[in-house]
Amino acid sequence: MAKIMLASDYQEGAHPRIVERLVETNLLATPGYGTDAFSAAAREKIRAACHCPEAEVHFLIGGTQTNATVIDALLHSYEGVIAASSGHISVHEAGAIEFGGHKVLTLPHHFGKINASDLAVYCEENLHDGNREHMVIPGLVYISQPTEYGTLYSRAELTAIHDVCQRYQLPLYVDGARLAYALACPANDTMLADLATLTDAFYIGGTKCGALLGEAVVFPQGGRVPHFFTIIKQHGALLAKGRLLGLQFDTLFTDDLYLHIGQNAITAANRLRAAFTAHGYALAFDSPTNQIFLTLTADEKEKLDTVVESSFWEAPDTDHTIVRLATSWATPLDKVEQLIAALD
Repeated sequence: MAKIMLASDYQEGAHPRIVERLVETNLLATPGYGTDAFSAAAREKIRAACHCPEAEVHFLIGGTQTNATVIDALLHSYEGVIAASSGHISVHEAGAIEFGGHKVLTLPHHFGKINASDLAVYCEENLHDGNREHMVIPGLVYISQPTEYGTLYSRAELTAIHDVCQRYQLPLYVDGARLAYALACPANDTMLADLATLTDAFYIGGTKCGALLGEAVVFPQGGRVPHFFTIIKQHGALLAKGRLLGLQFDTLFTDDLYLHIGQNAITAANRLRAAFTAHGYALAFDSPTNQIFLTLTADEKEKLDTVVESSFWEAPDTDHTIVRLATSWATPLDKVEQLIAALD
């Protein structure tokens, strides 16, 4: 049996509906930089899905560029961004935020999440620190939905963090690289409209969620960042053929495709988690979304590597390795069953 590829959730190309529309419109000449009719239609559909008619929507080329651009745009030069110690900008973006001149100020994570009480303590201590003017001042809070651990912020948790941010006048920004997998998860109760109500900015992931590339940044309050278009270009995150992004999001938000595209990934991940557990494999930590984390002995890893492509997560000790498997919108369920059969 050929290996099933589960090292990440962006290994496949694009959803067939997107490919069809890209082919159909391939030779159509349109204005550049997202000023085309496809992008305009996508913005309207995203506003409608978020129940936020005044939202400002921009299309950027990738997740790291999006985080670096939005965070830089929302911060003053002397400010940093608060994030979980496990957060994507803290660990897996090669220092992109620091490269842009802003320090990442980390809080302890709880299975990938920060909590409101830790955030409040941090903000209060910083506010009353006698050396505050000599320090990096927190100017923004960053979280992701789902988190790096595949866990979810409930609406209550998000509301509590939002309330702390309001108290200390800190914008709240949500990284939604895998947002489709949160929206498709039965354990989730935080919807697009909640993000539009409780955050100052968030992005809707495309790269990991059925698009060839691209992310959609949403500012629920239009004009939140003056000249954001120009800032996007400064950061190299603006696509000249912007209609390629707009058309993809127009397709993803037609007939609620984005709200359902993650269901296949959740089904596959749940099936695999149950099978791994039944076969005696240890979950490093549980996740209700599309990421599976296994703690493997050297022998288990050697055997598993013959049938599935995973990604290294961490080595908790000299005898074990934690690996991550990530299902996607396109993970073949028959391949999942073949993998489970191979475990026998």
